[in-house]
Amino acid sequence: MVDRHEIVDKMYENKHTLLFVGGIATAIVGAKILKSQTTKDYAAKGMAKVLTCKSDLEESIQDIKDNAEDIQTDAKAAQKEAICVDVTEEEE
Repeated sequence: MVDRHEIVDKMYENKHTLLFVGGIATAIVGAKILKSQTTKDYAAKGMAKVLTCKSDLEESIQDIKDNAEDIQTDAKAAQKEAICVDVTEEEE
């Protein structure tokens, strides 16, 4: 009967070969996963969600810019009004 320690020792002696074979196996399995239709479907759904989020974010940013411009316009109008009120009060 083969002892577990003997198997581990033999594997350790051939570790470079095992790493090479493991790398090839990983590459083959990875390629099969990437080529599968399920993976493509998930990638397409994920990309659609990313693009939707991007669109929503751009809309929100535009709304923030519009609101900031409105606030700035109102502040300038209030400042001009305050200046006009000050000048009018000084004349009276």
